Amino acid sequence: MKNKWLLAVFLLLSLSARAEKADKEQPIHIDADRIQIDDAKKISTFEGNVVLTQGTLIIKADKVVVTQDDEGNKHATAYSALRPVYFRQKREGYDEYVEGEGDRAEYDSKTDTVEFFGNAYVKRGQDIVKGNYISYNSNTEFFKSEGGAKTPEGRVHAVIQPKKKEEPKKPAAEIKPAQTLENP
Repeated sequence: MKNKWLLAVFLLLSLSARAEKADKEQPIHIDADRIQIDDAKKISTFEGNVVLTQGTLIIKADKVVVTQDDEGNKHATAYSALRPVYFRQKREGYDEYVEGEGDRAEYDSKTDTVEFFGNAYVKRGQDIVKGNYISYNSNTEFFKSEGGAKTPEGRVHAVIQPKKKEEPKKPAAEIKPAQTLENP
């Protein structure tokens, strides 16, 4: 690791939230200007204004290369020259999305990890992380970020909003048995 990079492992939240579980069971839809599919090698290349969706997962890029292992897990590498690669996926159990951008992004369906390289930006709810490199695991909610030449002052920047405190639950009203039974 280069000395000028600052490595900051900065967030491991206690709330267990995951990527939308149903996404893996959904078909993958890809729109592009050109495609090249090599079934024997299990490599597919999509070029030109690529939009890949699978359930709530969306990846937008100039080029996306998807490989598949023998177990059916997919790995997508997305590239963009003129605009950032864009990633978005709904969090399981929340009405909230994780969004990210970078010069290049890699998504691994087996580990539910997305990595952004160069001008990286990830937003989850109101929390924001900016750096030269960001890795986000949606299963563990673990972020890792590094600064670098493409970040202000070579450092990572994060904005983490305070979590709302839950109000204590009030005990249910106590029901007491009648002391005597009266006949009308």
